[in-house]
Amino acid sequence: MIALLLMVAPAVDCDAALTQTDMNLCARREYEAADQRLNAQWRLTAAEMKRRDRAQRPDDGRPGYFAALLEAQRSWLAYRDAHCRTAGYYARGGSMEPMLVSFCLADLTAARTAQLKDLIAR
Repeated sequence: MIALLLMVAPAVDCDAALTQTDMNLCARREYEAADQRLNAQWRLTAAEMKRRDRAQRPDDGRPGYFAALLEAQRSWLAYRDAHCRTAGYYARGGSMEPMLVSFCLADLTAARTAQLKDLIAR
């Protein structure tokens, strides 16, 4: 539903958004941009973890680099979504709830992107 609204939404100057609808749309766009950066970093980090598995996977009975990363990412996604849903409850049922959720999603997604980048910087 949100994707459909974004496809038919008029152009909005997010630097001068005045209505709550426009602010909600701009916050969603901010989150989507952060999500695109996360997905790009995920591809890089996942590839590096798979390379590490091929190069140096010890036989100690624990998951490999990529398996551990994938488990962490799935857990993080569940946490992010639940946490941000709760953050939106500050305005539960109100017109600014979607904006609060989107800002939370954008913030946590940016932080996770940095974490993924840091994993392969070592």
